[in-house]
Amino acid sequence: MTRALTLTNATTLTADGWSDTPLAITEGKLQLGQQDGRQIDLSGFTILPGLVDIHGDGFERHMAPRRGALLDSRNGIFATEAELAANGITTGVMAQFFSWEGGMRGPEFAESVFRAIHEVRSSVATDLRIQLRLETHLLDEFDRAEAAIAAFGIDYVVFNDHLPHDRLAQGRKPPRLTGQALKSGRSPETHLALMQSLHARSSEVPAAVAALCATLAAAGVRIGSHDDHTADARLGWRTLGATLSEFPETFEAARAARDGGDFIVLGSPNVVRGASHAGNESARALVAEGLADALASDYHYPSMRQAALVLVSEGICDLATAWRLISTGPAQALGLTDRGQIADGLRADLVVLDPDQRIAATIAGGQITYLTGEAGRRFIA
Repeated sequence: MTRALTLTNATTLTADGWSDTPLAITEGKLQLGQQDGRQIDLSGFTILPGLVDIHGDGFERHMAPRRGALLDSRNGIFATEAELAANGITTGVMAQFFSWEGGMRGPEFAESVFRAIHEVRSSVATDLRIQLRLETHLLDEFDRAEAAIAAFGIDYVVFNDHLPHDRLAQGRKPPRLTGQALKSGRSPETHLALMQSLHARSSEVPAAVAALCATLAAAGVRIGSHDDHTADARLGWRTLGATLSEFPETFEAARAARDGGDFIVLGSPNVVRGASHAGNESARALVAEGLADALASDYHYPSMRQAALVLVSEGICDLATAWRLISTGPAQALGLTDRGQIADGLRADLVVLDPDQRIAATIAGGQITYLTGEAGRRFIA
């Protein structure tokens, strides 16, 4: 049971707008305008909903800082959870590849990550969840992926296709082949031969993916696609039940997602940079056109808060609108109706910003997961 607290005198972004009413936390739930337990004066601070990170793979640096250096994967998950909390993230979806690329993206490593999250999640306050990122051409491992989904209770699968089809079709070596092969633990020749063999089976992929999507949908698994490039590609995935479009690469694909009622997930680093590092459409421009439902940390956890502030500083939207892209929007995309906003009876997931708009405190499920500076002094006074 969490300790009852009442946060007073702060400016709070509620589901109905900005308010200065007291906010009580009782048994991990929120109550607006109520008082319970010890009162904490947060005058000068801003209280916002906790961040819901719908796709983050920044945990990789904690899972394998050096080859063979981390023998117990659980320690990497604990370190990741601490970083999530320090960045205001109260629900973190850890996006793990299940790919022919091998190494940290291969099925064996993925299973070790899933196992570690499964073992750790009940002992931390941050809600840790899993996204399995499945390569469409990894046909011989679909059964293995399906077994992992069942064994670890994975409820979110996104399909990727990272094969360099154009190069392979032309009989040319893909760029950065040697570096990628070394990461996979293969020789460049073996790695290239694997890619060629997978590319050669492209005609088998649509039926296999459709069958797997039908199985996942029947099991209640949420399905998404990654890097949609055209309207037709988005339509094809929607037909298979993939209603989340993750990081669409063009206005055309994003507009098709919006017109079809799909959820659109963009990368926060792209918003912060003002452009895609891969040369795709600017996420900042897509947000300005209303073509975004959620912003994800992608590879950089601090970027979620930074992206919201950038949208405000650039005059694209106000803070309430920007913050919904990193709280309410992703919660809705994941079907999590108990969080993402500040309202009576919802899970007590909160972020406290100091006057300089830095993270001063994070509360997940009513438990303090991060606390620093002047806010810390007031909490423990």
